[in-house]
Amino acid sequence: MFTTSAFAQTAAASPMDPLGGLLIPMLAMLAIFYFLLIRPQSQRAKQLRERLNAVRRGDTVVTAGGMLGKVTKASDTSDEIEVELADNLKVRIVKSTLLDVRSKGEPVKDAT
Repeated sequence: MFTTSAFAQTAAASPMDPLGGLLIPMLAMLAIFYFLLIRPQSQRAKQLRERLNAVRRGDTVVTAGGMLGKVTKASDTSDEIEVELADNLKVRIVKSTLLDVRSKGEPVKDAT
């Protein structure tokens, strides 16, 4: 008298369904992180590497210790440069420890 007939129901999409539930939002988050965080940071690092490789005599640089100095010797074959921090105070610094090249100096004059 109080019985009802049971109807077969279709199976609902499970939360672990890779295409519908989890994969698409994760891919969207990865794309957002790539375009907003990873890609700009790698472009800035590439620009810094290019600036550091193009350091020449007369440039004003900032060291990792926060010191400002003027480049007195720079070589394309070596990874060290000589920086003048004050009058009669010259130090050799590895190029990779530079944080920034503040201003470009005069072009190197030929010794001919």
